[in-house]
Amino acid sequence: MNSIYPFFKWVDGTWLSKAINDSKWLFPAIEGVHIVALALLFGAVIVLNLRLLGIGIRNRPVSELAEELAPWTFCSLIIILISGVFLFVTEATKSYRSMPFRIKIALLVTAIVFHYTVSRRIVSREGGGHPGLAKVAAVFAIALWVSVGLAGRAIGFF
Repeated sequence: MNSIYPFFKWVDGTWLSKAINDSKWLFPAIEGVHIVALALLFGAVIVLNLRLLGIGIRNRPVSELAEELAPWTFCSLIIILISGVFLFVTEATKSYRSMPFRIKIALLVTAIVFHYTVSRRIVSREGGGHPGLAKVAAVFAIALWVSVGLAGRAIGFF
């Protein structure tokens, strides 16, 4: 199996990488957008999953709350993914060697798949008739998204 390192090295040498790295304000601006979108995503995920746990906003059905939060979740996720690509291109070869980066990507994919499959199914059935399962899924979803954030934060240190 060929290494994917040449791809990471190529990304590091692109005009986009050079432009962002040569700018004094572009990287911090992109990172700021990334963090704000992350905060919006976490907020939506936490509110919905706390509701599944029976904490907060109890006067609203879970499915109704999920429907209201869905655009916030989706839009913030798109912004996170786009800004994340811009952040990645600034240090692609460093990312290749970074275990926290690899962990973050694995957790991110897992969290997205979990959110749009398991969580969505549980929410649409108001806990699926099994409140214990809904609570486990809520705790797992919160843990996944928090882990994505922590792994992302660790990238800067390793």
